[in-house]
Amino acid sequence: MVIVRGGGDLASGTIYRLHRCGYQVLVLETERPTAIRRQVSFCEAVYDGAAAVEQAVCQKAASWEECQKAWSQGEIPLMVDPQGEMIGKLRPEAVVDAILAKRNLGTHRGMAPLTVALGPGFCAGADVDYVIETKRGHQLGRVLEKGYAIANTGVPGLIEGYGAERVIHAPAAGKIQALAEIGQIVEKGQLIARIGGEPVAAALSGVLRGIIRDGFEVFKGMKIADIDPRKGQKENCGTISDKARCIAGSVLEVLVREGVYPK
Repeated sequence: MVIVRGGGDLASGTIYRLHRCGYQVLVLETERPTAIRRQVSFCEAVYDGAAAVEQAVCQKAASWEECQKAWSQGEIPLMVDPQGEMIGKLRPEAVVDAILAKRNLGTHRGMAPLTVALGPGFCAGADVDYVIETKRGHQLGRVLEKGYAIANTGVPGLIEGYGAERVIHAPAAGKIQALAEIGQIVEKGQLIARIGGEPVAAALSGVLRGIIRDGFEVFKGMKIADIDPRKGQKENCGTISDKARCIAGSVLEVLVREGVYPK
């Protein structure tokens, strides 16, 4: 068994890859996931009971028996367990921290014979066994045996010259009312949402690649949407990204080189 902490879009790339390779994967999530790219995030099962990403289905499970049922049906179980209490109970062969919180929320080497973390906030060889680089660029996907991934800059990677403009943050706290859908072409200045009556406009023209769930209570400054300036990427909103697939391949590499094979 491999337990993956987190079910957002980058985590889901790893979950999908391991599942397709035959690993018995269990996802652990929080009570209120905040995924933006919801069409490719298994964590949506927390709200809807089930979530499909490409050819894989994830089912929310409330017990060990429901996890076993999901596996028997060729599906991926997900449990709400933000503290990772099931890790100690189930004793998996490997734990992958894919929360992408940019800091360690409690994952440590004692949790399993093999521990892997994605992105900054972890020291390979100390906090966990391996760290996978998640920053776009030449180092993306690199497997680190010692030291830290590149520190979080707070600025998204450039796509066609756009960085910070690609990500939309909440201008105020309150309940979000989405006015645009994932996959929709939006123009700069177009309203894509309202928060407590305050308008939220697109900072550039492109494809709305992700937006947080309608009705979600957000805080001021919270990331709520993602725009891809490449309008030709519309058809890719429902598929795992190149970045997520690259990271997933690196996690698979670590499992295989350490002798953790699917049954």
